[in-house]
Amino acid sequence: MLFKLFLTLTVGAYAFDTPARSAFLIDPASGTVIINKAGDELMPPSSMLKLMTNLMGFDAVRDGRLNLYQRLPVGYNADHRRAVWQPASIVCLEEGTDISVRDILIGLIVQSGGDAGVVLAEHLYGSEAEMARRMTIRARQIGMPNSTFGNVSGLFHPDNLMTSRELATLAIYIYNEHPEFYPMFATRTWILEDDVNAWCAERRRLRQHGFGRFLQQMPGSEMRRTGRTTEGGFGMVATARRDGRLLIGVINGLDVRNHDVLATEAQRLLEYGFNNTVNRTFLTAGTELVRIPVWYGRRTTIGATIENDFIVTIPRRNQNGIQIIARYNTPVIAPVRVGDIVGEVIAMQGGVVIARANLIASERTGRTRFIMRIWQNIRLIIGV
Repeated sequence: MLFKLFLTLTVGAYAFDTPARSAFLIDPASGTVIINKAGDELMPPSSMLKLMTNLMGFDAVRDGRLNLYQRLPVGYNADHRRAVWQPASIVCLEEGTDISVRDILIGLIVQSGGDAGVVLAEHLYGSEAEMARRMTIRARQIGMPNSTFGNVSGLFHPDNLMTSRELATLAIYIYNEHPEFYPMFATRTWILEDDVNAWCAERRRLRQHGFGRFLQQMPGSEMRRTGRTTEGGFGMVATARRDGRLLIGVINGLDVRNHDVLATEAQRLLEYGFNNTVNRTFLTAGTELVRIPVWYGRRTTIGATIENDFIVTIPRRNQNGIQIIARYNTPVIAPVRVGDIVGEVIAMQGGVVIARANLIASERTGRTRFIMRIWQNIRLIIGV
């Protein structure tokens, strides 16, 4: 896995002025949070919730419960002519037709199609309510302890609550665990297979232009997942890559006129990160950093390393005075397995810890026989 958020604990102290109720910006390569404005406040996620709906579909394809070209029937609850869908973003499906799994997944992304999410939910779990319950369980499994779900569309429901931090966590998880599907989020245009409804086709064409504004104007854009409800305001999860560096930003609770203004605000957030911070790689994964004495071991020492490259996000204006320190207790007690955490590596700047990663064993050692452990204890007591 390329990124591990739990390895670093740095919270950036950068200033970013935004009228949005919440703004969150993270560099997933280092785990550094660059901007955090109310990033842990539970808020209505609107259609940004559909990232989780998509994940449930991605999981089902990966696990063999669905295949991309399988066609699923459209039932009454997903019919766009129902009143519940009139104010909503939809693919524009009709009861009695069917739609491929691939079109469901892309329709959720490009058209923000809540009706497509209902088709997916009813096929996988029998009802939208049951899939929403499963989504909450899945969120806990991937490191989202606070998010809850009441439906799969993002339409207002009191149980639809997510934090900006956890929306970013979800985006990172999709990037890491479903690289075969992640490029779907950069899709700008899409035509529904076997579509015979001219009104729906024109509606989709017009809405694609609005939803895709961020992809059009942001250099290096890779993902955009927009949302809007009366209760939650406008929001967006967006990713962009520049010179090989990926940033993930979340805006929520933005009170503006339209998606164009939202796209501009999301672009401002990401540009701020690219313009004001830089990544430096200090240590390479797998390189032996220290040898640590072992007590009761068949080896007297073991090597220690890091699982991933130690990348630190720092201000462009201040890249000096960084110290890298390996901290560990000595000796470690056998047995030790490869991958066991034996300490940590920290980066310090100006006396402040700005990044940290687990120091792990790169070698294994079993315990010595009981009699040898006794002899070691005797030697320790008598100072031999």
